[in-house]
Amino acid sequence: MSNQRRRLQAPSYFVLASLLDGPRHGYAVLGQVEALSEGRVRLATGTLYAVLDRLHGAELIEIVSEEIVNGRTRRSYALTPTGRETLRAEAARLAADAAVVTDRMHRSATRLPGVTFA
Repeated sequence: MSNQRRRLQAPSYFVLASLLDGPRHGYAVLGQVEALSEGRVRLATGTLYAVLDRLHGAELIEIVSEEIVNGRTRRSYALTPTGRETLRAEAARLAADAAVVTDRMHRSATRLPGVTFA
């Protein structure tokens, strides 16, 4: 990823967010992504591992452990400092974008009698 900070797609954003509390293996990331997104983002296993590979290649996450479970390799992933900063910047960008809309809605509602904005 460049220093110009490309926008993260929802799967990448929520995968990074799932690692804020510490390392997780793939299956735990799947569950955390679904929980954090309140079910809006549900990743197929293949999609998850493509996202993890892409984030790892961009040095936003790192593999912190590997173990063999039932004959398969289970990797645990963690945010890198660059990944944490990228996630913070994307969250700030999303909040600023949302503020544009909510501020305009508030201003519009004050000009229209009987219209309220919750």
